[in-house]
Amino acid sequence: MPEKSTPAKRPRTVIQKIWDDHVVTPLTADEDLLFIDRVLMHERTGPQLLEGLRDAGRRPAYKGLVYGVVDHIVDTSPDRSAIDIRGRAAEFIPRLRELTAEAGIPLFDVDDPRQGIAHVISPELGIALPGCTLVCADSHTCTVGGIGALAWGIGSTEGEHAVATQTLVKRRPRLMQVRLTGRLQPGVTAKDMALALIGRYGTDGAAGCAVEFCGEAVTALGIEARMTLCNMAAEFGAFSAVVAPDETTIEWVRGRPFAPQGELFESAVAHWRTFFSDADAHWDVAVRMDVSEVTPQVTWGISPNQAVGIGARVPDPATWDDSRREFGGRALRYMGLQPGQPIAGVPIEAAFIGSCTNSRLSDLRMAAKVLQGRKVAPGVLAIVVPGSMQVRAAAEAEGLDRIFIEAGFEWRASGCSLCVYNGSDSFRGARRVISTTNRNFENRQGPGVQTHLASPATVAASAVQGCISDPRPLLG
Repeated sequence: MPEKSTPAKRPRTVIQKIWDDHVVTPLTADEDLLFIDRVLMHERTGPQLLEGLRDAGRRPAYKGLVYGVVDHIVDTSPDRSAIDIRGRAAEFIPRLRELTAEAGIPLFDVDDPRQGIAHVISPELGIALPGCTLVCADSHTCTVGGIGALAWGIGSTEGEHAVATQTLVKRRPRLMQVRLTGRLQPGVTAKDMALALIGRYGTDGAAGCAVEFCGEAVTALGIEARMTLCNMAAEFGAFSAVVAPDETTIEWVRGRPFAPQGELFESAVAHWRTFFSDADAHWDVAVRMDVSEVTPQVTWGISPNQAVGIGARVPDPATWDDSRREFGGRALRYMGLQPGQPIAGVPIEAAFIGSCTNSRLSDLRMAAKVLQGRKVAPGVLAIVVPGSMQVRAAAEAEGLDRIFIEAGFEWRASGCSLCVYNGSDSFRGARRVISTTNRNFENRQGPGVQTHLASPATVAASAVQGCISDPRPLLG
């Protein structure tokens, strides 16, 4: 009797492979119960989650897979301490301490040298790993897709379920491939790529999709730049975003404190190398963009898709169709700009380098390269907030802190800070700001604050010139 042939496996995307690897049981044709490898909670929503869990009489299923982080409303003053909790943080941080201790969950508190923004420290420490699933009550959880993890933001109810069962019910997302080709010009960054992509396809360009970023322009990026790209997928409307892990990823993860060590690491690597998209995998949506002509990008409006190249002019919404005209006009009124006005040369009052988008060591190095031997323009408030205390320590070991301080920047402790105004930090009356953050909505960084999004290099150059400026001449 002839042998039966083994059915060929269907081609799958990297996203499908990670997803399938975590299916506990299928529930419907397009909905599964997934195992969640890591759950992170911060002080703003973590207490509510843990109180709900306790009131329901439940405990964490796997305490070693759940972590508490103090980042969202923590004061970033360099002299802060675990005892001296100021402002709104006093409502949340002590409660998170109490509840994580009660539940037996580790907490990265303000006096912990590993403290930082959740999406910075989870890959930095090796909590997030290639091929893992990770959730957190924050829309930018997809940042860790830069190391090949499938991560997304959740609400408090989902958070309770994830902590109590280490599982979540999820509908399979649509699959989107974003292939970025060509080579970036010197002085152009992953942040510029992301803003150009969102400017072209809109903030709903990836709505409901899990995105894989691929192509030679992506594989040429360092891991931290890949995380910036995946971070901005939230502004692209994506459910999640992933860059398939490669040898660059493996070497970046090697030796991280929470990552597997020794033989376990090599075993994990063999599994991580299976996470790539098969050649014939099906995509629901596929787009391609050549990045070789992308220039430093700056937003002019109140949405991340309202961005132009540094040499362009503010557009005229009056020429747009009805569906966009009104919002464009509102953006110009809020930002105090005129149609046809060059974006370069717009005066600024403050510059901010920080957030889970652009606060890693490579970001600080690029900004410091612009600032070396230069001074912040008179009247400009300039602030830099490293993404973690480990980033801060590494930057200080390289002398980057001295470059920032001598240029006129405030060198602060780690936290989300002015990514979103919460009263802990402020621009102290400054109105027009250029910022490395991810969102520029009305009042996002403070009442009446007009935010222009840009890369760390562009923010540093603008701080020096006192107006929105092209960083490339200062980078040599």
